[in-house]
Amino acid sequence: MLRTVLRRRANGESVEQIRPDLLIPTGKRKGQNPFLASIYRALAEHATRVAYPGAVEAAHADFAALQAGEVPGPRLALPDRASL
Repeated sequence: MLRTVLRRRANGESVEQIRPDLLIPTGKRKGQNPFLASIYRALAEHATRVAYPGAVEAAHADFAALQAGEVPGPRLALPDRASL
């Protein structure tokens, strides 16, 4: 669904215009349209992954370390996007 939204937004459509054509494929709401908030949340998460590609992997590694009872070490701060 995210690819569809990204492609259609690139063509100038709004999320409100795209939403009626999207259907949830599985789960309790199968066959229904996703909520607007869910679409915007997915777009925000995608934008974060694109802006900070290493952050998601680092967060997953830290979580795995915490689950194993380890304390993750400090990480270098990511550069501010405005300074790039």
